Amino acid sequence: MRLVLASAIALQAFAFAPVALAAGGDSSPPKPTNTTKKCLFGRVYDKDAGRCVKPNKSNFTDDQLYDAVRELAYDGQFENAQDILRIMDQNDDRVLTYWGFTYRKMGERELANAFYNNAIEANPDNILARSYMGQGFVAEGKTDLAIQQWREIKARGGEGTWAEASLREAIRTGLTYSY
Repeated sequence: MRLVLASAIALQAFAFAPVALAAGGDSSPPKPTNTTKKCLFGRVYDKDAGRCVKPNKSNFTDDQLYDAVRELAYDGQFENAQDILRIMDQNDDRVLTYWGFTYRKMGERELANAFYNNAIEANPDNILARSYMGQGFVAEGKTDLAIQQWREIKARGGEGTWAEASLREAIRTGLTYSY
């Protein structure tokens, strides 16, 4: 009963809080590039080569691969994003976060939460993993768990970031973001 009351009070606070989609990393979907426009089968566009290449047969940096994963994931190409994730450092919390994101979008919520938990274990300050996990909880109707993640985001300095504001809005409205 106390948890329900606490959740109701927290939700009232959300109703009066403005949503400011301030800077905070991963604040909007990436703009489509040739990776999503031209490449197939998890390949990434290599500007120097002028063509799509297998990511493991290139000299892409981790950040370039991460950007390609984000772009493909937000474009709905979850399997292609996962093909790139497979060749990346599996201990990197960003990689673990996007394993979670892609699995959540593919309807594999338990698997997604396992990856989010691993990302958070690797980096407790990973507010993006917390936001995505919280949005999954909202979609499942587990608002109390979403509120716990929202509070953790704020406690870790994430207030006003996209991660915090989007989760707050999802809790308030029951609608989650596709990115």
